[in-house]
Amino acid sequence: VVVYPIMSTVADVFITLCYIGVLNLFFIGTLGQWAIALACLVPVFLVFYILSKDLREAEFIKTLRESIVTMLLVSFMVNVTGTLLLGISNFVAERVEIWTIYTALIGMIGNVGSVVGSTATTKLALGLLAPSFSSMRKHAKNIFSAWSASIIMFIILAVLSLSIHRLFSFSSFYLLISVILFANILAVAAIIILSFAVSILTFKRGLDPDNFVIPVESSLADSVTSIALFVSLLIIV
Repeated sequence: VVVYPIMSTVADVFITLCYIGVLNLFFIGTLGQWAIALACLVPVFLVFYILSKDLREAEFIKTLRESIVTMLLVSFMVNVTGTLLLGISNFVAERVEIWTIYTALIGMIGNVGSVVGSTATTKLALGLLAPSFSSMRKHAKNIFSAWSASIIMFIILAVLSLSIHRLFSFSSFYLLISVILFANILAVAAIIILSFAVSILTFKRGLDPDNFVIPVESSLADSVTSIALFVSLLIIV
């Protein structure tokens, strides 16, 4: 409930800083490019070392196979939705107050999905939830807690965005809140159903839901949130 939302945000910041650092190294010249190449060799050697050490471990092989399937599935979803997201993002970018908090909104929806999915997989493993959609009622407390937290954060982000751009007024606040809260309802409902569905399907097939739920829902959160914002803008604005 706590670890993944925090770590996903920290990871986003860290990856962005790494990307900036790599670009700076690359454009320094030959020395920087050689430094990047040498840095890339480190994980390659680590992979070969880990494989040689744990290749005979049954749990390691199981996790490796499931992770490969997950990565292939996530890569496919990202490629399919890329063009769609580009068009929607361009449309959203016309609203500067939304564009400012666009990435944060996506992150919040992803965090809701991760909280719901990770707690569901834990309850499934402990036998506290039956692997069926009807058991979602027993998971309602976790669902609505995460949903309520996302609504609070959406309101805070709306206030911050309007304040930063000096657009704060009752009418602008009401319009922005209406757009993002309606998008929140659409996106959170969709991501909760998707997270719960992945948890149940993987559990029923004897797979480890933890290897599938968070990677899949975090990949879908981008497209789900973008589509929800697009629909919300079309209906309300």
